[in-house]
Amino acid sequence: MARNIGSRYTAHQILGRGSAGTVWLGEGPEGPVAIKLLREDLASDQELVGRFVQERTALLGLDHPHVVAVRDLVVDGNDLALVMTLVRGTDLRTRLDRERRLAPEAAVAIIADVADGLAAAHKAQVVHRDVKPENILLDMEGPLGPGGSHPALLTDFGVAKLIDTPRRTKATKIIGTPDYLAPEIVEGLPPRAAVDIYALATVLYELLAGFTPFGGGHPGAVLRRHVTETVVPLPGIPEELWQLLVQCLAKAPASRLRASELAVRLRDLLPLLAGIPPLEVDEPDAGESDPQSPAYDEQQYTPAAEEPRRRGAVPLVPGSAPDSNRDTHTSMRVPAPDELAGGPLGTARAPRAPGRPRPGSARNKAAAVRKRRLTLGVAAVALCAAIAVGGWLATGGGDGDPVPQDSENSAPATP
Repeated sequence: MARNIGSRYTAHQILGRGSAGTVWLGEGPEGPVAIKLLREDLASDQELVGRFVQERTALLGLDHPHVVAVRDLVVDGNDLALVMTLVRGTDLRTRLDRERRLAPEAAVAIIADVADGLAAAHKAQVVHRDVKPENILLDMEGPLGPGGSHPALLTDFGVAKLIDTPRRTKATKIIGTPDYLAPEIVEGLPPRAAVDIYALATVLYELLAGFTPFGGGHPGAVLRRHVTETVVPLPGIPEELWQLLVQCLAKAPASRLRASELAVRLRDLLPLLAGIPPLEVDEPDAGESDPQSPAYDEQQYTPAAEEPRRRGAVPLVPGSAPDSNRDTHTSMRVPAPDELAGGPLGTARAPRAPGRPRPGSARNKAAAVRKRRLTLGVAAVALCAAIAVGGWLATGGGDGDPVPQDSENSAPATP
């Protein structure tokens, strides 16, 4: 059913739903557009609307081939909408769900495109704050790049900042998606451009491995890992690419590359990655709990007991289930220093070779218990056999004949 958005646009059909609102296929004076209609509770917040209008110049000024352009902002009654360029394609999450992981050449080409878009945004003093596969669109009508990759565009600039208003969150709260949050955000520091680099490196790791480096389990445990654990190497990728990943996942923001530097370095690596197939790495066990994980804000997130944990997917509305577009914005309290203190810097949950349990995981511990039981069982059987043989020898071999003694090793018989 069509609906008017302001006086210039008409929304025809829903393309997808996200944590901040609904994306519609629409029509404007210059042709088809994508209209992101923000939730009614956001539109009714007058302070948020004021900030929305203040961001207008910055958002409309982001003009780059790898950024989904915001063409207009509409404030009309209860409607608060971003009118954006329509991208004919899909989001990176959909492709990742379908293929599980990408070949290194294609993954790096996609991330290089996004890094170019971030460089333009950072130059304009705009921080995205919510870089993740759901916010990266693949233009299926664009020319194919290295590894058969489609051009990638970053979308949803400004949405995280709009949601994170003083009236909606306090200084003790975090807005974002747990799997992609930089350590400085978890520690309560203001988000700078470096948080986008950390998130983008996390996405690259996920494209290569099929899972994020610090994700899985309770969101509180995820936050703690970002601060206290180091990333585990991925087998099968060139050392140059791995070192680039490590640098961009550094705990210290100043140690990370700038977006423009990252884009150049990634493209320099493309010839080295040609022909390398997707990695063969099993995902670490999901559902492992961290007894020292910081408490999660249960008023903001109350999952059903039987609801399976989805990596990186957190409903915004308490009790609701993530939709097909993975509702991932959430509000968490900033962990206290003692909750983040976990002793010396540890190593994140390690990936494992296909078919083998990861060291320290529940599967590995169970396998170790089974191995000990098997060893004890074999030892018991051997002991029983030895006793039986000893008894047989003591009775003269079972046929009444004396047992011959070894002339070299036996003691001489006493008369």
